[in-house]
Amino acid sequence: MAIPAPAADRTAVVTGASSGIGREIARGLAGRGHGLTLVARREERLRELARELTDAHGVRVEVVPADLADAAARTGVVEAVRAAGLVPHVLVNAAGVSTVGPVHASDPDAEVAMLRTDVEAVAHLCSLVLPGMVERRAGAVLNVASTAAFQPLPGQAGYAAAKAFVLSYSQALRGELRGTGVTVTALCPGPVRTEFAERAGFDPAEAEAALPWPLWVPVERVAEAGIEALEQGRATVVPGVANRLVAVGGRLAPRSLLVPAVARRHPGLRR
Repeated sequence: MAIPAPAADRTAVVTGASSGIGREIARGLAGRGHGLTLVARREERLRELARELTDAHGVRVEVVPADLADAAARTGVVEAVRAAGLVPHVLVNAAGVSTVGPVHASDPDAEVAMLRTDVEAVAHLCSLVLPGMVERRAGAVLNVASTAAFQPLPGQAGYAAAKAFVLSYSQALRGELRGTGVTVTALCPGPVRTEFAERAGFDPAEAEAALPWPLWVPVERVAEAGIEALEQGRATVVPGVANRLVAVGGRLAPRSLLVPAVARRHPGLRR
C-alpha cells in the first residue's frame, strides 16, 4: 500500500472536510482506521463529522477550523498538527470553490479568493507537509482536481485553470518524489451532486440539463476511487467511464472547436 499504516502518532489531514468529496474521503479513511485532522471553515460541521467518525470507527479525530484562502491559517493547520504531537502521513487537498459566469462580469475579490483556495492552498500545504514525509520516507498526497483540468472552460475560466494547475503540479511532484517513498495522486471527478455547484452559483436544474447523466458519479464512488488510487500509488484517477472519455476528448479536441462549443452550453454564459 502507498498509504502508510495507521499509527497513534500519525494523522491524515483532510481539507474541505465539512461537505462533499472531502467529507466522504474522511469517512473512507476513518473506515480504514486512520486518525484524522479535519479542516474547513465550518467548525460545527467538522465537529459533527468528528463525532460520527469517532463513534463509528473508534478513530482519533481533531478539528481545525481554517479559511484556506488565508496563508496564516494554512500554516496554522500544520502547526496544530505538530502541537498535537502528530505527523501527517496523508494529506488530502479537497477544499475547492468556483465562480460562475464571464470574467468581465465577475467579482474580483471572489476570483482571487478562489485562486487562493484552489491553487495557492494546494501548493502551500504540499510545501509545508512534504519535507517531513520525504525525511520519513513515507507519505501519500491526494490532490482533488477535476475533469475541468483537461480543457478550458468558458463560464468557469479561473476554476478550470486552477484545476489544470492542480493536475500538472501533482504530476510534476510525482517526478520529483520518485524513489522517496512518498506518492502523489490527482483525483479528477466530473460533476458530482454536492453543495459545491450551488455554492458556486449554479441552479441544480441548469447544471443537470447542461451535463449528460452518464457524467454524474455519486460522491461516495468518487471518494472511494480516490482512496483506492491513493492506496495503489496511482498518478491520476478519473471516476466514471464517461468522464474518462471526456478527459481524453478534452486533451485531444482542437481548441478552436472545443472552446466555442463549451461556451454555447455553459449555464453561466446562457443567462
